[in-house]
Amino acid sequence: MLFIGAPLLYAILLGYVYSKGKATDLPILVVDLDQSEMSAKAIEMFNDDEVLTIKTVLYDKNNLTKIAIDYGANCIVIIPKDFQKDVLTKRYPEIVTIVNTANILTANFSSNAIQVCLGTLKVGVQFETLRKQGVPEKLLASQYEPFKTTFIKKFNRSSNYLYYLWPGVLSAVLQQVMLLALALSFASEFENGTFRILVDQCPSIIKMISIKIIPYLIMSFGVWLLYWMFTFYFKISFYENLWELTFVAGVFVLSVSFIGILVSILIPSQLKATEILMVIATPSFILSGFSWPLSQMPGWIQGIANVIPLTHFLNAFRILIIENGTLGQTYTSIKSMIIIGLVCAIMAFIALYFKRKEVLKTEL
Repeated sequence: MLFIGAPLLYAILLGYVYSKGKATDLPILVVDLDQSEMSAKAIEMFNDDEVLTIKTVLYDKNNLTKIAIDYGANCIVIIPKDFQKDVLTKRYPEIVTIVNTANILTANFSSNAIQVCLGTLKVGVQFETLRKQGVPEKLLASQYEPFKTTFIKKFNRSSNYLYYLWPGVLSAVLQQVMLLALALSFASEFENGTFRILVDQCPSIIKMISIKIIPYLIMSFGVWLLYWMFTFYFKISFYENLWELTFVAGVFVLSVSFIGILVSILIPSQLKATEILMVIATPSFILSGFSWPLSQMPGWIQGIANVIPLTHFLNAFRILIIENGTLGQTYTSIKSMIIIGLVCAIMAFIALYFKRKEVLKTEL
Protein backbone atom coordinates (compact mmCIF):
# COMPACT_ATOMS: atom_id res chain seq x y z
CA MET A 1 0.00 0.00 0.00
CA LEU A 2 2.85 2.38 0.81
CA PHE A 3 4.78 1.56 -2.36
CA ILE A 4 1.76 2.14 -4.62
CA GLY A 5 -0.23 4.61 -2.52
CA ALA A 6 2.47 7.19 -1.68
CA PRO A 7 3.57 7.90 -5.30
CA LEU A 8 -0.09 8.04 -6.36
CA LEU A 9 -0.97 10.38 -3.46
CA TYR A 10 1.97 12.70 -4.14
CA ALA A 11 1.23 12.77 -7.88
CA ILE A 12 -2.35 13.92 -7.22
CA LEU A 13 -1.39 16.26 -4.38
CA LEU A 14 1.46 18.02 -6.19
CA GLY A 15 -0.55 18.13 -9.40
CA TYR A 16 -3.24 20.11 -7.61
CA VAL A 17 -0.67 22.31 -5.80
CA TYR A 18 0.75 23.56 -9.11
CA SER A 19 -2.44 23.12 -11.16
CA LYS A 20 -2.79 26.86 -11.87
CA GLY A 21 0.65 26.91 -13.49
CA LYS A 22 1.18 30.58 -12.62
CA ALA A 23 0.50 32.85 -9.68
CA THR A 24 -2.55 35.15 -9.88
CA ASP A 25 -4.30 37.62 -7.57
CA LEU A 26 -1.09 38.41 -5.71
CA PRO A 27 -1.68 41.10 -3.06
CA ILE A 28 -0.13 44.56 -3.49
CA LEU A 29 -0.55 47.93 -1.79
CA VAL A 30 -0.87 51.25 -3.62
CA VAL A 31 0.05 54.53 -1.96
CA ASP A 32 -1.72 57.25 -3.93
CA LEU A 33 -0.24 60.58 -2.86
CA ASP A 34 -1.60 62.32 -5.96
CA GLN A 35 -5.27 61.25 -5.99
CA SER A 36 -5.65 62.43 -9.56
CA GLU A 37 -7.34 61.08 -12.67
CA MET A 38 -4.04 59.68 -13.89
CA SER A 39 -3.26 57.89 -10.60
CA ALA A 40 -6.79 56.47 -10.62
CA LYS A 41 -6.10 55.14 -14.13
CA ALA A 42 -2.95 53.40 -12.86
CA ILE A 43 -4.90 51.81 -9.97
CA GLU A 44 -7.57 50.64 -12.41
CA MET A 45 -4.91 49.00 -14.59
CA PHE A 46 -3.47 47.16 -11.58
CA ASN A 47 -6.94 45.88 -10.70
CA ASP A 48 -7.51 44.69 -14.25
CA ASP A 49 -4.29 42.65 -14.29
CA GLU A 50 -4.94 38.97 -13.46
CA VAL A 51 -1.65 38.62 -11.57
CA LEU A 52 -2.35 41.49 -9.15
CA THR A 53 -4.99 42.32 -6.58
CA ILE A 54 -4.92 45.59 -4.63
CA LYS A 55 -5.52 44.85 -0.95
CA THR A 56 -5.90 48.51 -0.03
CA VAL A 57 -5.14 52.00 -1.33
CA LEU A 58 -3.32 54.25 1.14
CA TYR A 59 -2.94 58.02 1.03
CA ASP A 60 0.19 58.42 3.15
CA LYS A 61 3.40 56.51 3.79
CA ASN A 62 2.99 55.92 7.53
CA ASN A 63 3.68 52.38 8.87
CA LEU A 64 4.08 50.92 5.37
CA THR A 65 6.20 47.96 6.50
CA LYS A 66 3.71 46.92 9.19
CA ILE A 67 0.72 47.29 6.86
CA ALA A 68 2.51 45.32 4.13
CA ILE A 69 3.18 42.43 6.54
CA ASP A 70 -0.41 42.48 7.84
CA TYR A 71 -1.78 42.22 4.29
CA GLY A 72 0.96 39.87 3.04
CA ALA A 73 1.69 42.34 0.22
CA ASN A 74 4.29 41.40 -2.37
CA CYS A 75 4.79 44.98 -3.61
CA ILE A 76 4.06 48.56 -2.57
CA VAL A 77 3.50 51.00 -5.43
CA ILE A 78 4.01 54.65 -4.43
CA ILE A 79 2.48 57.23 -6.78
CA PRO A 80 4.07 60.60 -5.89
CA LYS A 81 2.31 63.86 -5.10
CA ASP A 82 1.60 66.08 -8.15
CA PHE A 83 2.15 63.07 -10.40
CA GLN A 84 -0.38 64.11 -13.05
CA LYS A 85 0.72 67.73 -12.96
CA ASP A 86 4.39 66.81 -13.38
CA VAL A 87 3.62 64.46 -16.27
CA LEU A 88 1.66 67.13 -18.12
CA THR A 89 4.36 69.75 -17.52
CA LYS A 90 7.13 67.28 -18.54
CA ARG A 91 8.90 67.27 -15.17
CA TYR A 92 9.49 63.52 -15.43
CA PRO A 93 8.05 62.27 -12.05
CA GLU A 94 8.97 58.90 -10.59
CA ILE A 95 6.75 56.00 -9.46
CA VAL A 96 8.58 53.88 -6.90
CA THR A 97 7.72 50.20 -6.37
CA ILE A 98 9.04 48.47 -3.25
CA VAL A 99 9.32 44.75 -3.98
CA ASN A 100 9.15 42.27 -1.10
CA THR A 101 11.71 39.62 -2.06
CA ALA A 102 11.02 37.49 1.02
CA ASN A 103 9.46 35.13 -1.52
CA ILE A 104 11.47 35.39 -4.73
CA LEU A 105 8.85 33.70 -6.90
CA THR A 106 5.91 35.95 -5.98
CA ALA A 107 8.19 39.00 -6.05
CA ASN A 108 9.09 38.27 -9.67
CA PHE A 109 5.48 37.65 -10.71
CA SER A 110 4.24 40.84 -9.01
CA SER A 111 7.02 43.16 -10.15
CA ASN A 112 6.77 41.96 -13.75
CA ALA A 113 3.01 42.56 -13.78
CA ILE A 114 3.43 46.05 -12.27
CA GLN A 115 6.12 46.83 -14.85
CA VAL A 116 3.78 45.82 -17.68
CA CYS A 117 0.93 47.95 -16.27
CA LEU A 118 3.11 51.02 -15.78
CA GLY A 119 4.70 50.52 -19.18
CA THR A 120 1.25 50.47 -20.78
CA LEU A 121 0.27 53.58 -18.82
CA LYS A 122 3.43 55.34 -20.00
CA VAL A 123 2.65 54.64 -23.64
CA GLY A 124 -0.98 55.72 -23.29
CA VAL A 125 -0.16 58.95 -21.45
CA GLN A 126 2.65 59.91 -23.81
CA PHE A 127 0.71 59.16 -26.97
CA GLU A 128 -2.32 61.12 -25.77
CA THR A 129 -0.18 64.11 -24.75
CA LEU A 130 1.70 64.17 -28.06
CA ARG A 131 -1.48 63.80 -30.09
CA LYS A 132 -2.89 66.87 -28.37
CA GLN A 133 0.31 68.71 -29.35
CA GLY A 134 -0.20 67.75 -33.00
CA VAL A 135 2.77 65.36 -33.29
CA PRO A 136 2.42 63.03 -36.33
CA GLU A 137 1.58 59.38 -35.51
CA LYS A 138 4.79 58.03 -37.02
CA LEU A 139 6.89 60.11 -34.58
CA LEU A 140 5.00 59.13 -31.44
CA ALA A 141 7.01 55.96 -30.69
CA SER A 142 10.32 57.85 -30.76
CA GLN A 143 9.41 60.30 -27.97
CA TYR A 144 10.67 60.06 -24.40
CA GLU A 145 8.66 58.34 -21.69
CA PRO A 146 6.52 60.66 -19.52
CA PHE A 147 7.61 59.33 -16.09
CA LYS A 148 10.24 57.10 -14.50
CA THR A 149 9.62 53.76 -12.81
CA THR A 150 11.98 52.54 -10.12
CA PHE A 151 11.91 49.12 -8.47
CA ILE A 152 13.52 48.76 -5.04
CA LYS A 153 14.08 45.31 -3.56
CA LYS A 154 13.45 45.03 0.16
CA PHE A 155 14.48 42.35 2.69
CA ASN A 156 16.28 39.70 0.58
CA ARG A 157 17.68 42.40 -1.72
CA SER A 158 20.15 40.18 -3.53
CA SER A 159 17.48 37.48 -4.17
CA ASN A 160 19.85 35.03 -2.47
CA TYR A 161 18.36 31.50 -2.56
CA LEU A 162 20.54 30.40 0.37
CA TYR A 163 19.08 33.14 2.58
CA TYR A 164 15.57 32.34 1.34
CA LEU A 165 15.44 28.55 0.97
CA TRP A 166 18.02 27.12 3.42
CA PRO A 167 16.13 27.93 6.68
CA GLY A 168 12.83 26.68 5.26
CA VAL A 169 14.24 23.33 4.19
CA LEU A 170 16.05 22.88 7.54
CA SER A 171 12.78 23.54 9.40
CA ALA A 172 11.10 20.86 7.28
CA VAL A 173 13.95 18.45 8.09
CA LEU A 174 13.61 19.18 11.83
CA GLN A 175 9.87 18.49 11.67
CA GLN A 176 10.41 15.22 9.82
CA VAL A 177 13.11 14.03 12.22
CA MET A 178 10.92 14.90 15.23
CA LEU A 179 7.95 13.02 13.80
CA LEU A 180 9.97 9.94 12.89
CA ALA A 181 11.70 9.83 16.28
CA LEU A 182 8.50 10.24 18.30
CA ALA A 183 6.71 7.69 16.13
CA LEU A 184 8.77 5.09 18.03
CA SER A 185 8.06 6.45 21.52
CA PHE A 186 4.99 4.43 22.49
CA ALA A 187 4.85 2.12 19.47
CA SER A 188 8.11 0.53 20.62
CA GLU A 189 6.63 -0.02 24.11
CA PHE A 190 3.57 -1.77 22.66
CA GLU A 191 5.61 -3.82 20.21
CA ASN A 192 8.23 -4.91 22.75
CA GLY A 193 5.66 -5.65 25.47
CA THR A 194 7.17 -3.11 27.91
CA PHE A 195 4.16 -0.81 28.12
CA ARG A 196 2.93 -2.67 31.23
CA ILE A 197 6.25 -1.94 32.97
CA LEU A 198 5.92 1.72 31.97
CA VAL A 199 2.41 1.87 33.46
CA ASP A 200 3.62 0.30 36.74
CA GLN A 201 6.56 2.69 37.06
CA CYS A 202 4.69 5.80 35.87
CA PRO A 203 0.95 5.78 36.69
CA SER A 204 0.44 9.41 35.58
CA ILE A 205 -0.50 9.78 31.90
CA ILE A 206 0.86 13.34 31.73
CA LYS A 207 4.15 12.12 33.16
CA MET A 208 4.29 9.26 30.65
CA ILE A 209 3.88 11.68 27.75
CA SER A 210 6.35 14.15 29.28
CA ILE A 211 9.18 11.64 29.66
CA LYS A 212 8.81 10.73 25.99
CA ILE A 213 8.82 14.35 24.76
CA ILE A 214 11.30 16.14 27.05
CA PRO A 215 14.48 14.43 25.74
CA TYR A 216 13.57 15.47 22.19
CA LEU A 217 12.81 19.02 23.30
CA ILE A 218 16.30 19.24 24.81
CA MET A 219 17.89 17.80 21.67
CA SER A 220 15.82 20.12 19.47
CA PHE A 221 17.19 23.12 21.34
CA GLY A 222 20.67 21.76 20.64
CA VAL A 223 19.83 21.42 16.96
CA TRP A 224 18.46 24.98 17.00
CA LEU A 225 21.79 26.27 18.40
CA LEU A 226 23.63 24.25 15.76
CA TYR A 227 21.52 25.84 13.01
CA TRP A 228 22.28 29.30 14.42
CA MET A 229 26.03 28.61 14.44
CA PHE A 230 25.83 27.52 10.82
CA THR A 231 24.43 30.94 9.92
CA PHE A 232 27.85 32.40 10.81
CA TYR A 233 29.63 29.81 8.69
CA PHE A 234 27.42 30.47 5.66
CA LYS A 235 27.36 34.24 6.37
CA ILE A 236 23.59 34.52 6.73
CA SER A 237 22.54 37.52 8.85
CA PHE A 238 19.97 36.06 11.24
CA TYR A 239 20.34 38.40 14.22
CA GLU A 240 17.12 40.39 14.52
CA ASN A 241 14.19 38.88 16.46
CA LEU A 242 16.21 35.77 17.31
CA TRP A 243 14.69 35.33 20.78
CA GLU A 244 11.19 35.82 19.41
CA LEU A 245 11.87 33.22 16.72
CA THR A 246 13.28 30.83 19.34
CA PHE A 247 10.00 31.11 21.27
CA VAL A 248 7.98 30.41 18.10
CA ALA A 249 10.29 27.46 17.32
CA GLY A 250 9.59 26.06 20.80
CA VAL A 251 5.83 26.19 20.12
CA PHE A 252 6.47 24.56 16.73
CA VAL A 253 8.51 21.69 18.22
CA LEU A 254 5.88 21.04 20.90
CA SER A 255 3.12 20.97 18.31
CA VAL A 256 5.07 18.51 16.14
CA SER A 257 5.88 16.38 19.21
CA PHE A 258 2.23 15.86 20.10
CA ILE A 259 1.44 14.80 16.53
CA GLY A 260 4.21 12.18 16.72
CA ILE A 261 3.07 11.02 20.16
CA LEU A 262 -0.54 10.67 18.99
CA VAL A 263 0.35 8.53 15.97
CA SER A 264 2.70 6.44 18.10
CA ILE A 265 -0.14 5.66 20.53
CA LEU A 266 -2.76 4.95 17.87
CA ILE A 267 -0.47 2.80 15.69
CA PRO A 268 1.13 0.13 17.92
CA SER A 269 3.72 -0.83 15.29
CA GLN A 270 7.01 1.05 14.97
CA LEU A 271 7.26 0.39 11.24
CA LYS A 272 3.68 1.43 10.45
CA ALA A 273 3.83 4.53 12.67
CA THR A 274 7.08 5.59 10.98
CA GLU A 275 5.64 5.01 7.51
CA ILE A 276 2.50 7.03 8.22
CA LEU A 277 4.42 9.99 9.63
CA MET A 278 6.91 9.84 6.75
CA VAL A 279 4.05 10.09 4.25
CA ILE A 280 2.66 13.09 6.19
CA ALA A 281 6.00 14.88 6.61
CA THR A 282 7.51 14.45 3.14
CA PRO A 283 5.30 16.90 1.17
CA SER A 284 4.86 19.36 4.05
CA PHE A 285 7.43 21.89 2.79
CA ILE A 286 5.74 22.13 -0.62
CA LEU A 287 2.32 22.45 1.02
CA SER A 288 3.54 25.08 3.51
CA GLY A 289 3.29 27.95 1.03
CA PHE A 290 6.87 29.01 1.71
CA SER A 291 7.94 28.67 -1.92
CA TRP A 292 4.69 28.37 -3.93
CA PRO A 293 1.97 30.64 -2.43
CA LEU A 294 -0.71 28.89 -0.38
CA SER A 295 -3.33 31.18 -1.93
CA GLN A 296 -2.67 29.59 -5.35
CA MET A 297 -3.61 26.10 -4.12
CA PRO A 298 -7.13 24.60 -4.08
CA GLY A 299 -9.13 25.09 -0.88
CA TRP A 300 -8.92 21.45 0.23
CA ILE A 301 -5.11 21.49 -0.06
CA GLN A 302 -5.01 24.72 1.95
CA GLY A 303 -7.03 22.88 4.60
CA ILE A 304 -4.42 20.08 4.72
CA ALA A 305 -1.59 22.62 4.84
CA ASN A 306 -3.17 24.46 7.76
CA VAL A 307 -3.09 21.37 10.01
CA ILE A 308 0.66 20.97 9.46
CA PRO A 309 2.70 22.99 12.03
CA LEU A 310 5.45 23.73 9.48
CA THR A 311 3.06 25.94 7.48
CA HIS A 312 2.52 28.29 10.41
CA PHE A 313 6.14 28.21 11.61
CA LEU A 314 7.52 29.19 8.20
CA ASN A 315 5.01 32.04 7.98
CA ALA A 316 6.21 33.31 11.38
CA PHE A 317 9.83 32.81 10.33
CA ARG A 318 9.32 34.92 7.20
CA ILE A 319 7.71 37.73 9.22
CA LEU A 320 10.28 37.78 12.03
CA ILE A 321 13.54 37.13 10.21
CA ILE A 322 13.17 38.01 6.54
CA GLU A 323 10.65 40.87 6.87
CA ASN A 324 11.87 41.99 10.32
CA GLY A 325 8.34 42.15 11.73
CA THR A 326 7.20 41.87 15.34
CA LEU A 327 6.11 38.94 17.51
CA GLY A 328 2.57 40.37 17.60
CA GLN A 329 2.32 39.98 13.83
CA THR A 330 2.92 36.23 14.20
CA TYR A 331 0.02 35.83 16.66
CA THR A 332 -2.17 33.98 14.14
CA SER A 333 0.61 31.49 13.33
CA ILE A 334 1.40 30.89 17.01
CA LYS A 335 -2.31 30.41 17.83
CA SER A 336 -2.68 27.87 15.00
CA MET A 337 0.31 25.83 16.22
CA ILE A 338 -0.99 25.90 19.80
CA ILE A 339 -4.42 24.68 18.63
CA ILE A 340 -2.84 21.83 16.61
CA GLY A 341 -0.68 20.86 19.59
CA LEU A 342 -3.56 21.02 22.09
CA VAL A 343 -5.91 18.94 19.94
CA CYS A 344 -3.25 16.27 19.42
CA ALA A 345 -2.27 16.35 23.12
CA ILE A 346 -5.87 15.85 24.25
CA MET A 347 -6.40 13.03 21.75
CA ALA A 348 -3.10 11.43 22.85
CA PHE A 349 -4.14 11.71 26.51
CA ILE A 350 -7.51 10.02 25.81
CA ALA A 351 -5.93 7.26 23.69
CA LEU A 352 -3.25 6.60 26.31
CA TYR A 353 -5.88 6.54 29.07
CA PHE A 354 -7.71 3.69 27.34
CA LYS A 355 -4.45 1.86 26.57
CA ARG A 356 -3.44 2.05 30.23
CA LYS A 357 -6.92 1.01 31.35
CA GLU A 358 -6.73 -2.03 29.11
CA VAL A 359 -3.35 -3.04 30.58
CA LEU A 360 -4.55 -2.61 34.17
CA LYS A 361 -7.69 -4.62 33.42
CA THR A 362 -5.58 -7.44 31.96
CA GLU A 363 -3.41 -7.49 35.09
CA LEU A 364 -6.48 -7.75 37.33
